[in-house]
Amino acid sequence: MSELEKSERPWGRYEVLQESETHKVKCIWMNPGSRLSYQRHKHRSEHWFIVQGTGEVTVDGKVSHVKPGDTVEFEVGVLHRLANTGKNEIIFVEVQTGTYFGEDDIERLEDDFGRA
Repeated sequence: MSELEKSERPWGRYEVLQESETHKVKCIWMNPGSRLSYQRHKHRSEHWFIVQGTGEVTVDGKVSHVKPGDTVEFEVGVLHRLANTGKNEIIFVEVQTGTYFGEDDIERLEDDFGRA
Protein backbone atom coordinates (compact mmCIF):
# COMPACT_ATOMS: atom_id res chain seq x y z
CA MET A 1 0.00 0.00 0.00
CA SER A 2 1.39 3.40 -0.95
CA GLU A 3 1.77 6.34 1.43
CA LEU A 4 -1.18 8.73 1.28
CA GLU A 5 -0.52 12.39 0.53
CA LYS A 6 0.24 14.93 3.28
CA SER A 7 0.79 18.61 2.52
CA GLU A 8 1.69 21.80 4.41
CA ARG A 9 -0.08 24.93 3.11
CA PRO A 10 0.14 28.65 3.99
CA TRP A 11 -3.20 28.33 5.85
CA GLY A 12 -2.50 24.99 7.61
CA ARG A 13 -2.20 21.40 6.38
CA TYR A 14 -4.10 18.38 5.11
CA GLU A 15 -3.77 14.62 4.97
CA VAL A 16 -5.47 12.33 2.47
CA LEU A 17 -7.26 9.57 4.40
CA GLN A 18 -8.62 7.57 1.46
CA GLU A 19 -8.52 7.81 -2.33
CA SER A 20 -10.16 5.86 -5.16
CA GLU A 21 -11.36 6.44 -8.72
CA THR A 22 -14.72 7.72 -7.40
CA HIS A 23 -13.82 9.71 -4.27
CA LYS A 24 -11.12 11.26 -2.10
CA VAL A 25 -11.28 11.92 1.67
CA LYS A 26 -9.07 14.50 3.41
CA CYS A 27 -8.66 15.74 6.97
CA ILE A 28 -7.86 19.47 6.91
CA TRP A 29 -6.43 21.62 9.72
CA MET A 30 -6.73 25.42 9.30
CA ASN A 31 -4.78 27.94 11.38
CA PRO A 32 -6.67 30.62 13.35
CA GLY A 33 -7.17 33.79 11.31
CA SER A 34 -6.52 32.12 7.97
CA ARG A 35 -8.83 31.35 5.07
CA LEU A 36 -8.86 29.20 1.98
CA SER A 37 -8.90 30.79 -1.46
CA TYR A 38 -12.29 31.64 -2.96
CA GLN A 39 -12.39 28.80 -5.47
CA ARG A 40 -14.35 26.32 -7.56
CA HIS A 41 -13.72 22.96 -9.19
CA LYS A 42 -14.57 21.63 -12.67
CA HIS A 43 -14.49 17.91 -11.85
CA ARG A 44 -15.60 17.41 -8.25
CA SER A 45 -18.18 18.30 -5.66
CA GLU A 46 -17.28 18.47 -1.97
CA HIS A 47 -18.92 17.73 1.36
CA TRP A 48 -17.33 19.17 4.53
CA PHE A 49 -17.97 17.96 8.09
CA ILE A 50 -16.72 20.41 10.74
CA VAL A 51 -15.03 18.51 13.59
CA GLN A 52 -13.50 21.35 15.65
CA GLY A 53 -13.46 25.14 15.64
CA THR A 54 -15.64 27.93 14.30
CA GLY A 55 -15.59 29.86 11.09
CA GLU A 56 -17.37 31.45 8.19
CA VAL A 57 -18.10 29.58 5.01
CA THR A 58 -18.91 31.40 1.77
CA VAL A 59 -20.82 29.43 -0.89
CA ASP A 60 -21.66 31.36 -4.09
CA GLY A 61 -21.48 34.67 -2.19
CA LYS A 62 -23.66 33.59 0.76
CA VAL A 63 -21.84 33.66 4.12
CA SER A 64 -22.80 31.28 6.95
CA HIS A 65 -21.23 30.50 10.32
CA VAL A 66 -20.05 26.96 11.04
CA LYS A 67 -19.30 25.06 14.24
CA PRO A 68 -18.54 21.45 15.17
CA GLY A 69 -21.14 19.05 13.76
CA ASP A 70 -22.11 21.33 10.85
CA THR A 71 -21.89 20.19 7.25
CA VAL A 72 -21.37 22.16 4.07
CA GLU A 73 -22.01 20.80 0.56
CA PHE A 74 -21.39 22.26 -2.86
CA GLU A 75 -21.60 20.89 -6.36
CA VAL A 76 -19.17 21.11 -9.27
CA GLY A 77 -18.57 24.75 -10.31
CA VAL A 78 -19.87 26.35 -7.10
CA LEU A 79 -17.64 29.07 -5.59
CA HIS A 80 -16.64 28.36 -1.99
CA ARG A 81 -14.28 29.41 0.80
CA LEU A 82 -13.78 28.72 4.51
CA ALA A 83 -12.35 31.28 6.95
CA ASN A 84 -11.20 30.39 10.46
CA THR A 85 -12.65 33.15 12.63
CA GLY A 86 -11.94 31.43 15.95
CA LYS A 87 -8.96 31.29 18.30
CA ASN A 88 -8.22 27.58 17.65
CA GLU A 89 -7.62 25.43 14.58
CA ILE A 90 -10.59 24.43 12.49
CA ILE A 91 -10.51 20.74 11.69
CA PHE A 92 -12.82 19.36 9.02
CA VAL A 93 -13.19 16.24 6.95
CA GLU A 94 -13.64 16.82 3.22
CA VAL A 95 -15.24 14.16 1.01
CA GLN A 96 -14.76 14.78 -2.71
CA THR A 97 -16.84 12.97 -5.33
CA GLY A 98 -16.52 13.30 -9.08
CA THR A 99 -14.24 12.30 -11.93
CA TYR A 100 -10.90 13.93 -11.03
CA PHE A 101 -9.34 14.89 -7.68
CA GLY A 102 -5.99 16.51 -8.52
CA GLU A 103 -4.88 19.70 -6.78
CA ASP A 104 -4.74 21.35 -10.23
CA ASP A 105 -8.57 21.24 -10.36
CA ILE A 106 -8.74 24.49 -8.39
CA GLU A 107 -9.77 27.74 -10.05
CA ARG A 108 -8.92 30.50 -7.54
CA LEU A 109 -10.78 33.81 -7.86
CA GLU A 110 -9.29 35.35 -4.69
CA ASP A 111 -6.37 34.18 -2.58
CA ASP A 112 -4.63 35.67 0.47
CA PHE A 113 -1.35 34.03 -0.54
CA GLY A 114 -0.99 35.32 -4.11
CA ARG A 115 -2.05 32.09 -5.84
CA ALA A 116 -5.08 33.50 -7.72
